[in-house]
Amino acid sequence: MKEQLSNEQLQKGKTEVPVLLTSVLIIAVCGILYELLISTVSTYFLGSSILHFSITIGLFLSAMGIGSLLSRFIENDLLQKFIIVEIALGFIGGLSALILHISFSLTENYYLTAFTLIIILGTFIGIEIPLITRILKQYENLKNTISNVLAFDYIGSLLASVLFPLILLPYLGIMRTAFLVGLLNLLIALFNTSLFKSQLSQYKQLLGASVVSILMMVIGLVYSVQLSGLLEQYVYEDNIIFSKQTKYQRVVVTKYDRDVRLYINGNLQFSTIDEYRYHEPLVHVPMAFLPQPENVLLLGAGDGLAAKELIKYDAVKQIDLVDLDPVITEIASENPIFTQLNNGALLNPKVNVIHEDAFNFVQRVDELYSLIIIDLPDPNSASLGKLYSVEFYRMIQQLLAKDGVVITQSTSPYFAANAFWCINRTLGEVFGNSVPMNVYLPTFGMWGFNMAFQTKPNNLFNEQGESIPGATAQQVARHLGKLANRLQNRFLTPEILPKIFVFEQDMQAKEVEVNRLDNQALIKYYENSWGKWD
Repeated sequence: MKEQLSNEQLQKGKTEVPVLLTSVLIIAVCGILYELLISTVSTYFLGSSILHFSITIGLFLSAMGIGSLLSRFIENDLLQKFIIVEIALGFIGGLSALILHISFSLTENYYLTAFTLIIILGTFIGIEIPLITRILKQYENLKNTISNVLAFDYIGSLLASVLFPLILLPYLGIMRTAFLVGLLNLLIALFNTSLFKSQLSQYKQLLGASVVSILMMVIGLVYSVQLSGLLEQYVYEDNIIFSKQTKYQRVVVTKYDRDVRLYINGNLQFSTIDEYRYHEPLVHVPMAFLPQPENVLLLGAGDGLAAKELIKYDAVKQIDLVDLDPVITEIASENPIFTQLNNGALLNPKVNVIHEDAFNFVQRVDELYSLIIIDLPDPNSASLGKLYSVEFYRMIQQLLAKDGVVITQSTSPYFAANAFWCINRTLGEVFGNSVPMNVYLPTFGMWGFNMAFQTKPNNLFNEQGESIPGATAQQVARHLGKLANRLQNRFLTPEILPKIFVFEQDMQAKEVEVNRLDNQALIKYYENSWGKWD
């Protein structure tokens, strides 16, 4: 009788083992995707990708350990308990992005919600693998069971890691991806319920729960765009007129009366109310030190607003604009609101738009530029922090003509003073000189730039190597005076120039480290500074 039962189990194993191993593969995909989803949502809302990915992964792994320990107390009906876990995991995981959006938009307890979700999902994921290993052990020896389960688990993890950044996030977005992943978990539950119904004492209940949950995920998939838009509107004060998850970031444009604002990953990039107070100093101050600025490199600035100011100069023959995300430049060159704002700058024959990572571009290009303008987002992640590093500025130096000038936006010298002066010191470390600047923007508060010269003009610096505000302001004033009719500046005039180069007592230089790729000191300064004001 024992031999006959063993043969029966062997025959059943030929059908059931592939199904269970396929289940392992898919649940592994889902498990990694839940981690990536929660990490990404937290980064979008609160910045600091390294912090949120690290915390999420650490908590997930710890919760999975708890789940593995708890699995030892499950003694009977292993298959039925496995299906229950899958239903719970699919239901909660599928709603995870929606729950996080609601928490961020409507409550003050985002971290509590996120950590609770991570622990619940991690615990269920930790229960899955031990359960399915014990189920498979009925059909083959322990050695083969463990190796097969782990192999399929690791392959699934790899698939998820590739699918999320390349396909799911750019083409489906956060909300829709979450519903899809939950649906996958629930389909595994439904399939196993149907296949093993003769072994399930609660077959009808499990079938009903699976079907109802699947219907909810399908409804979520269908209406995910509307749900996302509805919740997103709570985050932004003004009406959203454009919203898209690109391959690289979340792009949102809002409008209230004449005020149009561009947000990337929830961070304001500009407002039409005062963008000219930002872009006029960014462009016209360095141009005052260039006799023949024929070639200009713009890193970032995909909105076309800096290009608009550069086109006012007949001497400028070519503007290479490097922006990673084509969605930004498409809006700037096709949306009537943007083209009116930037005077159709990206359609001008002088402007050559290149969609590439700024770090990679400066690494490969061998052209010389009279002026390099670095107008990139704030350094709130490692991928952005490297664009403010010594290594990056050294590559910039190789592209700068003998009499060239480089200027970079440098976050706020008031709200993030250590970050600002870190950029200043890092730029000075490479070029041997740096000129700090500050302007007031109603929508941002006090904002800063740092400028450096390939060949230091001695008349602009004292014996200690510090810039002389009065001398710098005078040269820029002469430049603006000559071109006043052509530039038609609304903010940057000779009268206000002295204030731009003078820093008030509460914004004076700080003792800070140089930002390097191996220390990313700038990110630490940035997060600590802005964290005080959030």
